[in-house]
Amino acid sequence: MALGLVAFPAIGLHAATTERVVTDRYSGLAISGFDPVSYFVDQKPVEGRPEYEYTYGGTVWRFRNEGNRNAFADNPSVYAPLFGGYDPVGIARGVSRPGHPEVFLVLRGRLLLFYGEAAREQFLADPVTVLTDAQSHWPQVRAGLTP
Repeated sequence: MALGLVAFPAIGLHAATTERVVTDRYSGLAISGFDPVSYFVDQKPVEGRPEYEYTYGGTVWRFRNEGNRNAFADNPSVYAPLFGGYDPVGIARGVSRPGHPEVFLVLRGRLLLFYGEAAREQFLADPVTVLTDAQSHWPQVRAGLTP
């Protein structure tokens, strides 16, 4: 499991999350049922509970408690993963690869999920270039995702 709170200067993290979010095909849950707020509050992924669900962007999100659910509901663009939870390294290449909820990074107040440890390490080697390329490719990649 990778965790990190990292700050890099001069990286714009403004790619919006949309209705095209990494969703578990069996459960229908966003980011496999992990609580997106937990990455910020607990600095690690925590599984959400069925009694604390919230629908956003056409997807069901789970939370560990009511406070986390309410924080997300008040400002989902803060807590939802960047690029809908798709791996930014893949997006930078024009490919949609779902990020794994346990391979993550919180960067400048945004959650990034990675396909695997190798992708996370590749990102950390040159985050500015990866994010610039990912933001450039995201609209095209997003358009190719199944709604």
